[in-house]
Amino acid sequence: MKHVDIYTDGACSGNPGPGGYGAVLVYNGKEKEISGGEKNTTNNKMELTAVIEALKLLKEPCSVTVTTDSKYVCDSMTKGWAESWKKKGWKKADGKPALNTELWDQLLTLCEKHRVEFIWVKGHAGHPYNERCDRLAVEFYKALG
Repeated sequence: MKHVDIYTDGACSGNPGPGGYGAVLVYNGKEKEISGGEKNTTNNKMELTAVIEALKLLKEPCSVTVTTDSKYVCDSMTKGWAESWKKKGWKKADGKPALNTELWDQLLTLCEKHRVEFIWVKGHAGHPYNERCDRLAVEFYKALG
Protein backbone atom coordinates (compact mmCIF):
# COMPACT_ATOMS: atom_id res chain seq x y z
CA MET A 1 0.00 0.00 0.00
CA LYS A 2 1.38 3.40 -0.98
CA HIS A 3 1.95 5.91 1.81
CA VAL A 4 0.93 9.56 1.36
CA ASP A 5 1.53 12.39 3.82
CA ILE A 6 -1.14 15.07 3.74
CA TYR A 7 -0.77 18.44 5.46
CA THR A 8 -3.83 20.66 5.76
CA ASP A 9 -5.06 23.97 7.09
CA GLY A 10 -8.15 26.12 6.89
CA ALA A 11 -8.51 29.84 7.46
CA CYS A 12 -11.35 32.31 7.68
CA SER A 13 -11.66 36.08 7.87
CA GLY A 14 -14.54 36.37 10.27
CA ASN A 15 -16.37 33.26 11.36
CA PRO A 16 -18.46 33.07 9.23
CA GLY A 17 -16.80 35.00 6.45
CA PRO A 18 -14.60 34.44 3.43
CA GLY A 19 -12.51 31.34 3.96
CA GLY A 20 -9.91 29.20 2.32
CA TYR A 21 -8.16 25.91 2.70
CA GLY A 22 -4.77 24.63 1.67
CA ALA A 23 -3.26 21.18 1.51
CA VAL A 24 0.03 19.66 0.47
CA LEU A 25 0.19 16.00 -0.50
CA VAL A 26 3.60 14.33 -0.38
CA TYR A 27 4.23 10.99 -2.07
CA ASN A 28 7.56 9.46 -2.97
CA GLY A 29 9.35 12.81 -2.70
CA LYS A 30 6.84 14.62 -4.92
CA GLU A 31 4.54 17.36 -3.66
CA LYS A 32 1.15 18.56 -4.86
CA GLU A 33 -0.49 21.72 -3.52
CA ILE A 34 -4.23 22.37 -3.60
CA SER A 35 -6.34 25.24 -2.33
CA GLY A 36 -9.88 26.49 -2.51
CA GLY A 37 -12.49 28.29 -0.49
CA GLU A 38 -15.86 29.94 -0.21
CA LYS A 39 -17.11 33.50 0.20
CA ASN A 40 -19.23 32.71 3.26
CA THR A 41 -18.00 29.84 5.41
CA THR A 42 -16.47 28.94 8.76
CA ASN A 43 -12.99 27.99 9.83
CA ASN A 44 -14.14 24.49 10.83
CA LYS A 45 -15.69 23.91 7.40
CA MET A 46 -12.45 24.94 5.73
CA GLU A 47 -10.39 22.67 8.01
CA LEU A 48 -12.63 19.73 7.08
CA THR A 49 -12.72 20.62 3.39
CA ALA A 50 -8.93 20.67 3.20
CA VAL A 51 -8.72 17.06 4.36
CA ILE A 52 -11.64 15.94 2.19
CA GLU A 53 -10.31 17.53 -1.01
CA ALA A 54 -6.84 16.09 -0.44
CA LEU A 55 -8.17 12.57 0.17
CA LYS A 56 -10.36 12.83 -2.94
CA LEU A 57 -7.20 13.10 -5.05
CA LEU A 58 -5.99 9.63 -4.09
CA LYS A 59 -6.70 7.24 -6.95
CA GLU A 60 -6.31 4.01 -4.96
CA PRO A 61 -6.45 2.90 -1.32
CA CYS A 62 -3.45 4.32 0.53
CA SER A 63 -1.90 4.52 3.94
CA VAL A 64 -2.26 8.19 4.81
CA THR A 65 -0.93 10.42 7.56
CA VAL A 66 -2.96 13.63 7.83
CA THR A 67 -1.21 16.38 9.77
CA THR A 68 -3.48 19.24 10.82
CA ASP A 69 -3.53 22.06 13.35
CA SER A 70 -7.28 21.57 13.79
CA LYS A 71 -8.18 20.00 17.12
CA TYR A 72 -11.76 19.91 15.81
CA VAL A 73 -10.79 17.58 12.95
CA CYS A 74 -8.10 15.62 14.74
CA ASP A 75 -10.01 14.93 17.97
CA SER A 76 -13.27 14.19 16.17
CA MET A 77 -11.54 11.50 14.13
CA THR A 78 -9.03 10.06 16.61
CA LYS A 79 -11.45 9.98 19.54
CA GLY A 80 -14.29 8.51 17.46
CA TRP A 81 -16.61 11.46 17.95
CA ALA A 82 -17.56 11.84 14.28
CA GLU A 83 -18.33 8.14 13.95
CA SER A 84 -20.44 8.29 17.11
CA TRP A 85 -22.36 11.35 15.86
CA LYS A 86 -23.18 9.50 12.65
CA LYS A 87 -24.34 6.36 14.50
CA LYS A 88 -26.61 8.54 16.68
CA GLY A 89 -28.23 10.24 13.68
CA TRP A 90 -25.79 13.17 13.79
CA LYS A 91 -26.45 13.96 17.44
CA LYS A 92 -23.65 14.74 19.87
CA ALA A 93 -23.31 13.13 23.30
CA ASP A 94 -25.33 15.99 24.83
CA GLY A 95 -28.16 15.36 22.36
CA LYS A 96 -27.54 18.55 20.38
CA PRO A 97 -27.19 18.28 16.61
CA ALA A 98 -23.68 17.86 15.24
CA LEU A 99 -22.50 20.61 12.89
CA ASN A 100 -21.10 20.18 9.38
CA THR A 101 -22.67 16.74 9.01
CA GLU A 102 -22.39 16.67 5.22
CA LEU A 103 -18.64 17.23 5.49
CA TRP A 104 -18.19 14.71 8.30
CA ASP A 105 -20.10 12.15 6.25
CA GLN A 106 -17.81 12.73 3.27
CA LEU A 107 -14.70 12.47 5.45
CA LEU A 108 -15.84 9.27 7.15
CA THR A 109 -16.63 7.70 3.75
CA LEU A 110 -13.20 8.65 2.38
CA CYS A 111 -11.50 7.25 5.48
CA GLU A 112 -13.19 3.89 4.84
CA LYS A 113 -11.24 3.67 1.55
CA HIS A 114 -7.85 4.42 3.10
CA ARG A 115 -5.91 3.67 6.26
CA VAL A 116 -5.78 7.18 7.76
CA GLU A 117 -3.89 8.40 10.80
CA PHE A 118 -4.49 11.93 12.08
CA ILE A 119 -1.74 13.91 13.79
CA TRP A 120 -2.22 17.29 15.43
CA VAL A 121 0.44 20.02 15.29
CA LYS A 122 0.33 23.42 16.92
CA GLY A 123 -0.64 26.07 14.38
CA HIS A 124 1.58 29.06 13.62
CA ALA A 125 4.45 27.40 15.44
CA GLY A 126 6.91 27.07 12.57
CA HIS A 127 5.94 23.64 11.15
CA PRO A 128 7.00 24.18 7.50
CA TYR A 129 4.08 22.36 5.86
CA ASN A 130 1.52 23.81 8.26
CA GLU A 131 2.78 27.32 7.54
CA ARG A 132 2.66 26.60 3.81
CA CYS A 133 -0.93 25.33 4.01
CA ASP A 134 -1.91 28.39 6.02
CA ARG A 135 -0.44 30.66 3.33
CA LEU A 136 -2.37 28.77 0.62
CA ALA A 137 -5.62 29.10 2.59
CA VAL A 138 -5.18 32.80 3.37
CA GLU A 139 -4.12 33.66 -0.19
CA PHE A 140 -7.23 31.93 -1.53
CA TYR A 141 -9.74 33.71 0.67
CA LYS A 142 -8.05 37.06 0.14
CA ALA A 143 -8.39 36.54 -3.62
CA LEU A 144 -12.14 36.04 -3.12
CA GLY A 145 -12.32 39.71 -2.19
